[in-house]
Amino acid sequence: MRSFSTLQLALGASIAVHAGLLTVRFVDPEGFNRVFQDTPLEVILVNAKSNDRPDKATAIAQASLAGGGEADKGRATTPLPPSALTEMGDAAEDAQRKVEALQQQQSLMLAQVKRLLAALPPADPKEASDNPEAQAREDKRRQLVKLLAEIERRVNEENARPKKRYISPATREEVYAVYYDGLRHKIEDRGTEHFPEMSGKKLYGELTMILTVNFDGRVVSTEVVDPSGSPALDRRAEAIARSAGPFGRFSDAMRRQADQIVVVSRFRFTRDETLETKLTGQ
Repeated sequence: MRSFSTLQLALGASIAVHAGLLTVRFVDPEGFNRVFQDTPLEVILVNAKSNDRPDKATAIAQASLAGGGEADKGRATTPLPPSALTEMGDAAEDAQRKVEALQQQQSLMLAQVKRLLAALPPADPKEASDNPEAQAREDKRRQLVKLLAEIERRVNEENARPKKRYISPATREEVYAVYYDGLRHKIEDRGTEHFPEMSGKKLYGELTMILTVNFDGRVVSTEVVDPSGSPALDRRAEAIARSAGPFGRFSDAMRRQADQIVVVSRFRFTRDETLETKLTGQ
């Protein structure tokens, strides 16, 4: 210590004092307590940060992040984007049963309106037009006739449309299972025999296709709903499905339920140069 001058000792002491002051933070004790007592914020982890601090934070994290979004309430619990609802299992069968129930209710309503019309006495042109009961009866007749015409119009429109049956993995009817099995084998044999290629190179990949088959076995339409990433492969897959038909006429049991069947199937063109198809509920 004797080797240091008074000035050097004073500078050393000043540096030590200032360094100690820099480690001390003065805060309002009440305000510090409120952070933990009154603030209902969750503690979460974030994988990003921003230079701007949010005006009103909804959670505590290890970094400031000016969030955004369109949610009116709450916060997303997954980083994945929202996806469309997918119906699996018995969804197609339940929808079919609901349609059949509505059709039955419509038939009952049609019969009821006809009974009400038949119960009304025939119109009497000699009856005075100023008779309140006669006027009310004629008003009711006009309303029933209008309702009857509307119901019959809807019934005729529905009858004009082909009845479709959606074949899914949950379909239990044996007639549909047997028919689909034959359809699947024909498509797989066709795809394996005429494996897709372009410019002399084989095309591999997977895709999901909706195939609509008419009651006479004709392929009515094909639609790739989950592409393979190769437009050429998607086009060749549709061509294979169309050329594999016709698949045979529907049986009487099938015709009683549907004029067309709609099959959602996964097509997989493997490295073994074979086509594999799998029924899917998506």
